[in-house]
Amino acid sequence: MRVFLTGATGYVGSAVMDALLRSGHEVTALVRDPEKAEQVSGRGVHPIIGELTRPASYASAAESADSIIHAALESSKRTQKVDRQAIDTLIAAAGRRAAAGLPACVVYTSSAWVLGEAHGATEDCPVNPIPLVEWRPEHEQIVLDASRDGVRPVVIRPGVVYGGARGVVGDLLKDAANGLVRVVGAGENHWTCIYDRDLADLYVRVSTMGDASGIFHANDEADESVDDIVAAITQHAKMLPDVRHVPIEEARKKMGPLADALALDQIVRSPRAHALGWAPTLRSVAGSVARLLEEFRTARAA
Repeated sequence: MRVFLTGATGYVGSAVMDALLRSGHEVTALVRDPEKAEQVSGRGVHPIIGELTRPASYASAAESADSIIHAALESSKRTQKVDRQAIDTLIAAAGRRAAAGLPACVVYTSSAWVLGEAHGATEDCPVNPIPLVEWRPEHEQIVLDASRDGVRPVVIRPGVVYGGARGVVGDLLKDAANGLVRVVGAGENHWTCIYDRDLADLYVRVSTMGDASGIFHANDEADESVDDIVAAITQHAKMLPDVRHVPIEEARKKMGPLADALALDQIVRSPRAHALGWAPTLRSVAGSVARLLEEFRTARAA
């Protein structure tokens, strides 16, 4: 299958790229510069140099793909505007394919944070997004509405991604190695988490299954509290680090809206993903720290 991918050098996108290649698919990736083009080309991916804000640089490449995966995120004050421009471009490209009778799928990356405080939330539960992602539900719906034009729409809501050296859990591993771990709030809240390779496998599954559409949650359903995760990480540190619980008001002053995301209490379920035959291979952050530390060190050394 031919797949067009945005965000191929990002945290989620790079895992998705690897999973697509392992499954034998032909991948074209949007990248920003020649250096990143060389990076993905070395993996056997066809690079397209362009920008999400310049639709002309990638619309044609997207239209040539059976499935389009949007895993990129512009981290700036323009996040919402850039994401909207990107999905409008990608949906239009898929729509032209559908009008010609060709396979057309758009996979959009959202976030479990759109659920807000959640206790057993499934894919059909109403959303209650925190400020950091309050614009996401509208974009989800725009993608889902593309079904009216014959496009097969998919929205994936990952939990907190772990694996490698990046992400929130990667930051905890780094902080523990440096001797000080800061936890937003009391630490009794639960994070809904997902291993990066397991998440990537779900992307491959929904991209290639012709009847997969709609919203899919992606999490390991371990229901671990932040304190559980931190305790497991500190036990593997060479020297026991200090753990400081930061009041939410103080954290907001330093971290902005991210503080509320890290303080969310979420227990999320993924029945629609499981119905596709998908199942995480790692079912716990706390129970996988030794492995995650090895991955973290390998990624940092690369």
